[in-house]
Amino acid sequence: MIFYDKNIKENYYARGVSPFIEEVFNENKIDGESWSRYAAGYMWGITGIVYNPKLVTRDEASTWHIIDNEKFRRQITIKDNVRDTMFAALGALKSDILTSPQFVNASDYSEKLAEEMNDTSEETLQQVQDYLQQVKDNVYSFETDSGKSDMITGKVVAGYQWSGDAVYTMQQAAEDGVELDFAAPEECTNMYFDGWVMLKSGIKGNADRKHAAQSFINYMSMPESAVRNMYYIGYTSVISGGDSNIVYDYLKWNYEAEDGEEDTIEYPLGYFFSGSNADTDYILTVPASQITGELSAQYPSQEVMDRSAVMQYFDSEQNSRINRMWINVRCYNIKNVPGWAWILAAAAVAVLIAMYVRKKAFKP
Repeated sequence: MIFYDKNIKENYYARGVSPFIEEVFNENKIDGESWSRYAAGYMWGITGIVYNPKLVTRDEASTWHIIDNEKFRRQITIKDNVRDTMFAALGALKSDILTSPQFVNASDYSEKLAEEMNDTSEETLQQVQDYLQQVKDNVYSFETDSGKSDMITGKVVAGYQWSGDAVYTMQQAAEDGVELDFAAPEECTNMYFDGWVMLKSGIKGNADRKHAAQSFINYMSMPESAVRNMYYIGYTSVISGGDSNIVYDYLKWNYEAEDGEEDTIEYPLGYFFSGSNADTDYILTVPASQITGELSAQYPSQEVMDRSAVMQYFDSEQNSRINRMWINVRCYNIKNVPGWAWILAAAAVAVLIAMYVRKKAFKP
């Protein structure tokens, strides 16, 4: 396909997509075919915990168990999203396994991690349901957007966030003089993507429509466009820029330490920009605070990405089990039914049975 021909200078997506992202899209499959057969990336990121370091320690924020930590009862938010919240639950439930040296040091660690974090067996989903019904009583709220303002205003001390929202939250809090940090849980983190696909029902074999769709994606993939979008929404583009340094220069403009600044660290990002973290052309010198700051959310380190997993495409049977679990979590919790309600229900049933028996007894 011409769209993916890297020899064409104007093919900004093909030439500019991060080699790291390209590998992920090639390796992950749906029905045996790579994502790259169907989709082009737009933004990407990970999930983690935004927290107030004055009230929550780094260790407390660096585990999925923070969502069930009674120390923060009604002071933490989680996602009103079945896939992301299920991922967090799996991370907490499987914490001992996921952090064990035997598991982490296994030669097939990445494959085993993906397998554990995509476990949809009946037994596991029942455990997830039971766990989340307990978590439901511990968190401040399930949310999709309000968690950002809840963190900024101090209603909560920690929140489960997509990394792009984490960047926004930390930026806005900083403007109000509030310091917030970001942590990727030690068990694992969920790598997510926003992307583009061309629907057959929309293209309908029309070459002009296909060309227009590809041109739009190509325009959005220009390094200049990628930077504008990142600046506006806070999320991270899949575009590294190819031969252009515009994206990396934008990163330096945002995060590079000032000349003479003392408390600094080196932050290698070659894995994303060139495919090798040893590439000295992509090692940023940044304030040490950025190891837990906006940079750590917008461009996670390779160490964090090494313990990331992608939630896969689930078939209809798996989705049915997952959705049933989620309905039970969000809509009903049998453990919360008070004793008096059970007594009242039993009494009502007893009355109905007595009326039925009496009616049968007096029936001519």
